[in-house]
Amino acid sequence: MWQFITFRVTMALLLSLAISLLFGKRIVRYLQKKQIGETIRDLGLEGQVSKKGTPTMGGLIILAAIVIPTILFARVLNVYILLILLCTIWLGLIGFIDDYIKVFKKNKEGLAGRFKILGQIGLGLIVGLTLYFNDNVVISREVMNGKKMPANERVINSSERITVDGQKFVDVKTPITTIPFVKNHEFNYSKLISWIGPGAEKYTFILYTLIVIIIIVAVSNGANLTDGLDGLATGVSAVIGICLGIFAYVSGNIKFAEYLNIMYIPNLGELSIFIAALVGACVGFLWYNAFPAQVFMGDTGSLALGGIIASLAIIVRKELLIPIFCGVFLVENLSVLIQVTYFKYTKKKYGEGRRVFLMSPLHHHYQKLGYHESKISVRFWIVTVMCVVFAIATLKMR
Repeated sequence: MWQFITFRVTMALLLSLAISLLFGKRIVRYLQKKQIGETIRDLGLEGQVSKKGTPTMGGLIILAAIVIPTILFARVLNVYILLILLCTIWLGLIGFIDDYIKVFKKNKEGLAGRFKILGQIGLGLIVGLTLYFNDNVVISREVMNGKKMPANERVINSSERITVDGQKFVDVKTPITTIPFVKNHEFNYSKLISWIGPGAEKYTFILYTLIVIIIIVAVSNGANLTDGLDGLATGVSAVIGICLGIFAYVSGNIKFAEYLNIMYIPNLGELSIFIAALVGACVGFLWYNAFPAQVFMGDTGSLALGGIIASLAIIVRKELLIPIFCGVFLVENLSVLIQVTYFKYTKKKYGEGRRVFLMSPLHHHYQKLGYHESKISVRFWIVTVMCVVFAIATLKMR
C-alpha cells in the first residue's frame, strides 16, 4: 500500500489532524501557562469580545502538523518536497522571530518590515533559481517528430520515453506556465524578453526569478493581512490547499493530465502528500482558532501559509490562477493599498486624510459595519470556495 500515493496522502492527512488536535491542545495550554499572548488592538466596536491574554505563536502547531507527516510519508529527496519544506521552515522562522519580538521584547512592531521583505526575497531567489535551473524540475512533452524545439527548451534524459495510448513523451526543461481561459494554454516566460533580440532567452531566469519573488512576497503578506479574525486565514488557507492539492494530483498523474489536456509534471504527485498535511494542519488548528479563539497563529503561521501557497502555485505552474483562488488574499492586500494611497493623496491635496473603507484590511471594514466576526469569516470562506471551484473549472474552460 505504501507505493500508492493515495494511501500516503490519507495517512498524512490523518496524522496532521491528530498532531494539530491532540498535541495542539498541549501547546495551547503551555502558551497559556507561559502567558505568551499578543496585544490586540481595540477597534472601538460595540460589543467587541476582548481578546487580551489569548496566546499567540500557535503557528507552531501548524508547522509541526505539516512537517512531521511530510517527512514520514513523502519521498523527502524529491526536489519539490525539499523545496516546499524549506519554504515552510524559512518563513515559519521569520514569523517566529517577529512573534518573539512582539511577545518577549514587548515591541508591538515586531520584526522590522524591511527584514521580513528581505527574508521573503531570499526565499523567492532560492525557489525561482531552483525551479529554473534544477534538471529534476521538468515537464513531459509529446515527441516533436523532427519539429524544431521551441526557444529556451531542452530535452532532459532523451533516452527515456513514456508511452500513453501510442503517444511518446520526453522530459523537457522549459520555463512555461499555464494560462487560463485559452485553448493553447501554455506560456513561455522567454517570450516576455524576446523583443530584446536573438539570444535574449538565456536571460529569462532573471525575469522568472523576479516574478517568483513578487508572487511570494505578495501572497505571504496577503495571508498575513487576512489573519485578523478568528478562523479567517486558517479556513481560507485550508480551502486553497484543497484546490492546490487537486492541481498537483492531476498534473502529476499522466492519465489525468492527458485527459484534461494539461501539462504533465513528472514526480509532482509527491507534493499531494505535503498538501494533505497542510489541509489537515489547518483544519485541526481551526478547532482551537475558531471563534472565540483559544490561540492565534501569529506571524509564525500566517507568513508560512502564504509563502507555502505561493510556492505551491508556482511549482504546479498555476501562478496565473492565484488572483482567482487567492481572491480573498488579493482583496485584503488591495484594500490596504487603496486605503493608504487614498489617505496620503487626500491629505496632501486637502490637508486632511480621507478614507475609502471604514478600516482596512477589508474584514475590519465589515466589522465597523456591525457584522459579527464569525459571519465575516464564514462568508469569506464561502467566497474562497466559489473562487476555488472557478479556478478548478478553468482546467476545461478554454
